[in-house]
Amino acid sequence: MKLTLVTALTGLVVLLVIIELLRRRQLREKYAILWLAVSVLIIPLSLFPRLLDSVAGLLGVASGVSLVLFLGIVFLLLVCVHLSWEVSRLEEETRTIAEELALLRTEMSQTVHDTDIRAGDPT
Repeated sequence: MKLTLVTALTGLVVLLVIIELLRRRQLREKYAILWLAVSVLIIPLSLFPRLLDSVAGLLGVASGVSLVLFLGIVFLLLVCVHLSWEVSRLEEETRTIAEELALLRTEMSQTVHDTDIRAGDPT
């Protein structure tokens, strides 16, 4: 009974934290949807643990705990792959912006230098 209560409270806390992060605009909606779905699944499954055992039995898994661990590992693997993809995309975008900035600075420096030469300043 204690584990059921602790798990339900954990799901509720996760739900409230995600909502607060969204409210403060510290978490984007595309990521929040995933975590909201997880917390909404945790709460009923923790309150009705026999439901998880029934689902595990339908899928041919020995126990509900084994199913939760497997799904948790798959979920975390997918999150890691997605975040790796996001980091790669942002690195490419950062490199492109840095190159464009360098070209603009070079162009601006050349324009200032050309203006100085026309004004009679040979430096």
